[in-house]
Amino acid sequence: MKSHTEGLHHFHTRKRIHQKHEPYPHPNKWKRLMDQLIYIIGIIGPIMTIPQVAEVWINKNASGVSPITWSSYVIVNVFWIVYGIMHKEKPIIMTSIAWFVMNSLVAIGAILYG
Repeated sequence: MKSHTEGLHHFHTRKRIHQKHEPYPHPNKWKRLMDQLIYIIGIIGPIMTIPQVAEVWINKNASGVSPITWSSYVIVNVFWIVYGIMHKEKPIIMTSIAWFVMNSLVAIGAILYG
């Protein structure tokens, strides 16, 4: 099994070289830190939308919330999810799915309670 893992590692290393990607993990400590922080930021961003979701769904108050705007965010999220899947970029996929869920909740709530 170990040789299989090394083989995959070599394959992905060669693929990154061929596509002229930067090495991962990056030798520069700041880029390495950013590579790790992007996962945290990808989680924190959608969490910051929870107060808006709570206002719409718990208080059933969607005054001032535009269903067109929030629905357009949902459509944009679909493109980001597809883009992330096509390019196999986990941070983009994870973040876009989280935003899709949060934006969908606000959009649906705005339609129902607006």
